[in-house]
Amino acid sequence: MIEAVGLTKRYGAKTAVYNLSFQVRPGTVTGFLGPNGSGKSTTMRMILGLDRPTSGHVTIGGHPFRQLPNAPRQVGALLDAKAVHGGRSARNHLLSLAQLAGIPARRVDEVLGVVGLQDVARKRSNGFSLGMGQRLGIAAALLGDPQVLLFDEPVNGLDPEGILWVRNLMKALAAEGRTVFVSSHLMSEMALTADHLIVIGRGQLLADMSVKDFISANSADFARVRTPQTEPAQRDKLMGVLAEAGGQVLSEPDGALRVTGLPLPRISDLAHGADVRLWELSPHQASLEEAYMRLTQGAVDYRSTTDQRAGLMQQPDPMGYAPPQPVVPDVPQQGWYAPPPPGQNPYAGGQQPTGQPAQPPQPHAVPHQPAPTAPAAPAAPAVPPAPASAPADLSKSEDAR
Repeated sequence: MIEAVGLTKRYGAKTAVYNLSFQVRPGTVTGFLGPNGSGKSTTMRMILGLDRPTSGHVTIGGHPFRQLPNAPRQVGALLDAKAVHGGRSARNHLLSLAQLAGIPARRVDEVLGVVGLQDVARKRSNGFSLGMGQRLGIAAALLGDPQVLLFDEPVNGLDPEGILWVRNLMKALAAEGRTVFVSSHLMSEMALTADHLIVIGRGQLLADMSVKDFISANSADFARVRTPQTEPAQRDKLMGVLAEAGGQVLSEPDGALRVTGLPLPRISDLAHGADVRLWELSPHQASLEEAYMRLTQGAVDYRSTTDQRAGLMQQPDPMGYAPPQPVVPDVPQQGWYAPPPPGQNPYAGGQQPTGQPAQPPQPHAVPHQPAPTAPAAPAAPAVPPAPASAPADLSKSEDAR
């Protein structure tokens, strides 16, 4: 079992992980999710003793990684599949790892067969594709037959057959009672592989629960309703009828309606009673991707400027404020909350939106200081013009010119 307690990691003024506590239990596949820059890789490095935490601690089987006897036989990890000497063959790479850990050479051939690289075992790894490199990295993680396994993006570069193989491998390892901790950005694959989820954002724990509970807590099933596009008045009429009946109605980019809070038969009866024709009435189940996007929308550091125009942004809450997120001391919170409504100046005398209580000042807030004015840069020296070249004679061949 992996256990982290109050795990914090700072790099100078930047806090990568803050007060992170969780457990990864044996016998299940635990997914590790979070946006880019949320601290997933840093957390995995601290678990493996590659980075020392600023405060807190993390143990494997009750001991820090550095204190485990013959750690490669107890913990296997895939963090960077490219960490291989390109001049070595796949077999020689694994043999060198086996010799360092006192693992029999026959185990090398076993894991090469498990990952499907037995036919290219004597080829140099610098000629491997991205997917073959991933398979070699997984073989290295399995080499010591460990009880604890960590995988960072294990399906990166794999084809559909390889992705299915990794999925079945993760489940088989967990079924043997091993601790399997997997980081991935593929929500559809994680929904099919993981039993439990740990989700972080900006270095803080956002969720620690089963996949089923996570989806139920952060998204909901909905009905997709579409009326004839040539009858916008009918669409508006239906929106009013559904809202009066207690449904929550949102418009989708293609003109359809997303309705929650009402079962499909009730929606059909309401449309019939209002004499509104329906072109579509279909159920849609909540997905892990939708739940993840809803939970982490305030923890994304890098977002395309075209997302909102393309309808990819989640519908904002009333008054334009997203659910509040926990504050990390001494860490700037730009982009943590949704923007204020159009026409409202967020810096105008600390005015609060109607119905919103005033926020108390944060104990660690730093007073705003005007930025010093930088001295003007010296003018760049003038660049002499390039000498004019004689016009080319196009009547001659290129070789003659």
